[in-house]
Amino acid sequence: MTSLLILVIIAIVAVLAIKDLRMRFITRPVFSFFKKVLPPLSDTEREAMEAGDVWWEGELFRGKPNWDALHAYGKPTLSVEEKAFIDNQVMTALTMIDDFDIVQQRKDLPPELWDFFKREGFFALIIPKKYGGKGFSAYANSTIVAKLASRSVSAAVTVMVPNSLGPGELLTHYGTQEQKDRWLPALAKGDEIPCFALTGPEAGSDAGAIPDEGIVCRREFNGEEVLGLSLTWDKRYITLAPVATVLGLAFQMKDPEGLLGDKVNLGITCALIPTSHPGVEIGPRHNPLNMAFMNGTTRGKEVFIPLDWIIGGPQYAGRGWRMLVECLSAGRGISLPALATATGHVATKTTTAYSYVRQQFGMAIGHFEGVQEALARIIANTYQLEAARRLTTTGIDLKVKPSVVTAIAKYHMTELGRDVMNDAMDIQSGKGIQLGPKNYLGHGFMASPISITVEGANILTRSLMIFGQGATRCHPYVLAEMETAAMEDQDEAIERFDNLLMGHMAYASRNALSSLGNALSGSYFAGAPVSGDTRQYYKHMTRMSAALALTTDLAMLILGGELKRKEMLSARLGDVLSQLYLGSATLKLFEDNGRQHDDLPAVHHAMQTRLHQAAKALDEAIRNFPSKPVSWLLRALIFPLGNHFHLPSDKLSSELVQSMLKPGPARERLTFLCPDFDGDKGGIAEVEAAFEAQYQCKGLYKTLRRAQKEGKLKVKLPQDELYQAALEAKVISDEEFEALNRANVLRVAAINVDEFDSL
Repeated sequence: MTSLLILVIIAIVAVLAIKDLRMRFITRPVFSFFKKVLPPLSDTEREAMEAGDVWWEGELFRGKPNWDALHAYGKPTLSVEEKAFIDNQVMTALTMIDDFDIVQQRKDLPPELWDFFKREGFFALIIPKKYGGKGFSAYANSTIVAKLASRSVSAAVTVMVPNSLGPGELLTHYGTQEQKDRWLPALAKGDEIPCFALTGPEAGSDAGAIPDEGIVCRREFNGEEVLGLSLTWDKRYITLAPVATVLGLAFQMKDPEGLLGDKVNLGITCALIPTSHPGVEIGPRHNPLNMAFMNGTTRGKEVFIPLDWIIGGPQYAGRGWRMLVECLSAGRGISLPALATATGHVATKTTTAYSYVRQQFGMAIGHFEGVQEALARIIANTYQLEAARRLTTTGIDLKVKPSVVTAIAKYHMTELGRDVMNDAMDIQSGKGIQLGPKNYLGHGFMASPISITVEGANILTRSLMIFGQGATRCHPYVLAEMETAAMEDQDEAIERFDNLLMGHMAYASRNALSSLGNALSGSYFAGAPVSGDTRQYYKHMTRMSAALALTTDLAMLILGGELKRKEMLSARLGDVLSQLYLGSATLKLFEDNGRQHDDLPAVHHAMQTRLHQAAKALDEAIRNFPSKPVSWLLRALIFPLGNHFHLPSDKLSSELVQSMLKPGPARERLTFLCPDFDGDKGGIAEVEAAFEAQYQCKGLYKTLRRAQKEGKLKVKLPQDELYQAALEAKVISDEEFEALNRANVLRVAAINVDEFDSL
């Protein structure tokens, strides 16, 4: 038997080592198989993949992440100019915001806030300085939007739209010099208000299917006949459209008369059109869940524009899809994640404070385990959101276009933001549902589905984009193999494929052995760049990365093009990648913050959740794998001893909450996007002041309880009567009496809600 096994091994080695044998018995048959099963790469998919860059997600997808590379990306920081803008202009803007007035009464920003945003350059954060803009980093842009969102989603959206996908960004990257000189200074000064029209009744998440058309033709313009486009469009959900003075428009460009060449369908193109141009229609406003930011429709029928109104000029005709993919990948990694992170900061700041000052059954509600379970999720998810915000903007500021990473950020961060808001509303209960000037949760809760739906519906982002694009784009061999399979010269293709196949086989074997070895050893032999409390998380993340790479290989091999239609399976595999990305962000934030010991409860909670979610998604993908033999093989390699990644323990949740029910550096780091300031009109300063006053009196409350146990004071007295009795019994001093009364006044104000004579 041993001799037979040795002979088999020798035969396999010979076939692999001798090229002629390998080509005949392995390479050619496998190449023929690949050509049949590998999904064809459409022009649209190719453009999307070529437009995006592979960044950290590529390391996670390949089974052996280089953790030193993650740490080497650097810590995001604000420049002196950016910090000064945030400390001055942004803080001034916050004092001007009364979100109840904006949303419930005006249905718009007040004129003075509009003027301030324009005058101080809030609409020019991404426009280069040489055109009068700020030229700020992605991290600064994100921080500004998030701080505004801590007081008003409507104000934040108004600022974020000109600084994400729109004319400003498109012109900066692709505009002709004439276009830049004409538009960018005016946009920077706020003389022009931009919007960008992409979505229509028949094209939402499938932006490539827009039916709006621009037909190449000759017509008169400014007194002479010129070559141009006859545009017909119908767009909706366009933010800032009702007040825009310049319209960015995406459309399908066609040349049926061959005026530009022999190609009829030129593809998606982007143009810039003044809204005052004849034929441009700006329709009535939409009402996006009662939020006050401007959102509406735009239409046009056979509107003629000259060709040089195409962004980038006529040479960019048909190149709009790539432009949009590149700009979307940056925008969706900044704006919407900023809103979600602001939600976390607000929820953490207010809910920890409220849980400390709100009492039921004679005890602060933050000490009830049922409340602690939800409050721990809020705190850990906020740490996660802040970590992902920083890592994602770091990538964008490194001048990469990480389209898969930004899709992960958009989907998972907006979902986490919704989860955080739901938990905060559950804990604050009646305080959260009664709208009024004192309510700091209600409008954010109402607005949370907006982020879920824009820039691609989350369901489709999860099921189609993250894994669908990531698997092909990030894999070290598959994209090259697909390109090889499409080559016309078959001899050259076979030769190239042979080299790729040998590398692919070694890659797959390594991931299979790594998955099994790590599963059997508890990731003992996996590498980690640090020691201490977070060391094991790096090891487990490496294990999950190898398991994802192995499962991806087998899924693509067995299912081929059918994998595109197995959306539930691909979504779960995308979830594994996403959880690994979020976990990477958490570990990096801990390092960037200097490994602060008081951050560890949040880090442990977040990392244990990420690993649990990754393992759960992988487990479910294996269980639902269409081929049962492959499913059994994957389970034997990845979970031979079962899935033992669990959610955080009750003890850890309680420890995390207790660490945050007090003022301190850890709480400051998790709430700095929700700043304190004089003149706060939204109720946040009110509950924070009550929290701080109550905490300062914590020793006095213990003194009162001890006096009650000793019989010196009656039990169950109203607060003001208890303090008076304690003063008369000389249990407390006059100064302590004043401190307790002040804290009680602030407490009552914080837990009270608004009342109205009429609505």
